[in-house]
Amino acid sequence: MSIKSDSRHLYLQVIERLKQDIEKGVYKEKEKLPSEFDLAKQLGVSRATLREALRILEEENVITRRHGVGTFVNSKPLFTSGIEQLNSVTNMIVHAGMKPGTIFLSSTTQSPTEEDLGRFNCLEDEEITVIERVRTANTEPVVYCIDKVPSKFLSKTFPHKEESLLSILEDEGHRKITYAIAQIEPIGYHEKISPILECDPETALLVLKQIHYDEMDEAVLFSVNYFRADKFCFHVLRKRV
Repeated sequence: MSIKSDSRHLYLQVIERLKQDIEKGVYKEKEKLPSEFDLAKQLGVSRATLREALRILEEENVITRRHGVGTFVNSKPLFTSGIEQLNSVTNMIVHAGMKPGTIFLSSTTQSPTEEDLGRFNCLEDEEITVIERVRTANTEPVVYCIDKVPSKFLSKTFPHKEESLLSILEDEGHRKITYAIAQIEPIGYHEKISPILECDPETALLVLKQIHYDEMDEAVLFSVNYFRADKFCFHVLRKRV
């Protein structure tokens, strides 16, 4: 059926049509789409128009195009959150109706780096605790976490099995985190982390870097979280000014 039924640009109509077909189950998750020639013929558009639509759908993480193989429908993210909300991974997993879990990999102390000195406004002889863990949802690994905290905010026997580091800081360090400055960027396959998260080679990661501040505007936590892009989706509310 042709989609040339309204005045919008054709590639926008193609995007909407393909999204509708995916939503209806015409094309299922991880299923390969028809070839560009066949799909353009079905939709009644040129291959150039189709390619522009597919390019945008790939940017939106709706599909993945593998050179020489074909175009595939991505799995829908299980977890969504507004990036303007300081929401813990634990809460995101619980909100999705799944059971959160934690696999602790390591906890070490080290001297502060140049970045740490500026980040935490600490002294050179102060120690920084570095914690590496994997967060799970129904036992499936979904997030790889690296957290840095000035050691003075943690006891030497802090509860490693506690899932929320924010709760540990509040209970032990008496530091309540009220806001964070965040930076997010997508990356491709990571040689170390992707296998730990059981990612396919084509599965991207979303890296969320955050400096967390307490009620006194003091930086108390720096975190680098690697999210599976096929499991997590972040959005932001933008207002006109």
